[in-house]
Amino acid sequence: MKILVTGAAGFIGSHTCERLKRLGHDVVGLDNFNDYYSLELKHLNEKALNAIGVTIIKHDLRAEDLTDALPKDINYIFHFAAQPGISASSTFEDYFTNNILGTKNLIDYASTLPNLNLLVNIGTSSIYGLEATFPESVAPKPASHYGVTKLAAEQLVLQKSREKLFQSCSLRLYSVIGPRERPEKMYTKLIACAYNNTEFPLYDGSATHLRSFTYVGDIVDGIVSVVGNEAKVNGEIINLGTEVEHTTQDGIEAVEAVIGKSIKINHVSARAGDQLRTKANIDKAKELLDYNPQTTLLEGVKAQVEWYKANFL
Repeated sequence: MKILVTGAAGFIGSHTCERLKRLGHDVVGLDNFNDYYSLELKHLNEKALNAIGVTIIKHDLRAEDLTDALPKDINYIFHFAAQPGISASSTFEDYFTNNILGTKNLIDYASTLPNLNLLVNIGTSSIYGLEATFPESVAPKPASHYGVTKLAAEQLVLQKSREKLFQSCSLRLYSVIGPRERPEKMYTKLIACAYNNTEFPLYDGSATHLRSFTYVGDIVDGIVSVVGNEAKVNGEIINLGTEVEHTTQDGIEAVEAVIGKSIKINHVSARAGDQLRTKANIDKAKELLDYNPQTTLLEGVKAQVEWYKANFL
């Protein structure tokens, strides 16, 4: 199968490209290589993909010539590209244009493909709101511009299933960790602080926040399992993550245990829209995709520390 992965130079997108390629698929990446975070990291991911025969097209989903820039013989699309997370440096326009307009342009492109089996939207637990412990049937209550615009993107994609224009689904991911995690995310930042002897900024109250910290390999297991199962997943929203909860403090202590060093903490003001609790309800993923994440928090942190040491020390 020929598969297009948007956001291919990013954290989870690059891992998904690798897995799909190793499963024998012809994989094409798309990324706009913006400077939201380290271009060095994105090019490092690109280099790893190029080494196994995955080429990344440098293009922006918001561009008017998107359809002309992309292949016409695509069978599956995995849509990771987005303005990610909750950041004071991101404007509402950033979230709106990347997450909604970019997705709409991708849908328009997908509508021209004669042999498209499935468009897979990559969603987020942030769609649920401040508490994300629910089955997919619960009405979402997003509490950030990120969550609101990702919900809109999800519905734009699923609309095409309802219209019977093409098959689609949306996978809501929970607190993914592991090698290649973005530099502003918790574990990469914790590891960097430990090795650089700098302070980790801990948002007030967040030490007790609960998360389904899920290893990227387990997430990718669920993502790629939709290939060949489009009849099961068409029109569906599916949670992917671990059912095991850990606090932020547990995460800090896991990094300290792996590295063998205490991390300095700088307490900073709470962040608006930050989730208080996420626990993935994966009953649907188990039923439809036989999904079964197994990697422990400590195993995931060890893998991420080794990646960091190999590339940044």
